[in-house]
Amino acid sequence: MALTDTDRSTKLKTLLDDGWAMVEGGRDAIHKDFTFSDFNQAFGFMTRVALKADKMDHHPEWFNVYNKVQITLSTHDVGGLSQRDITLATFIEQVAK
Repeated sequence: MALTDTDRSTKLKTLLDDGWAMVEGGRDAIHKDFTFSDFNQAFGFMTRVALKADKMDHHPEWFNVYNKVQITLSTHDVGGLSQRDITLATFIEQVAK
């Protein structure tokens, strides 16, 4: 199910305050860039996120070059953001810290 207006004003707002941003161009998705000290740290981060995403059966769109990881989240089944994106983004924030 797509995010409700209430979820957008509470749960999504928290993520936006943490540096996530709405994807430009009208797509209902969120995006964040992460920078780590080196490739090993970036890859370790991606591995932890991949394990959680696989358990959730909710996989991010991402791109990695050396110490940088760009992540975009959206739920294709609902054509936009859902609670699954909030849950995964919250986990990603915990892993990144």
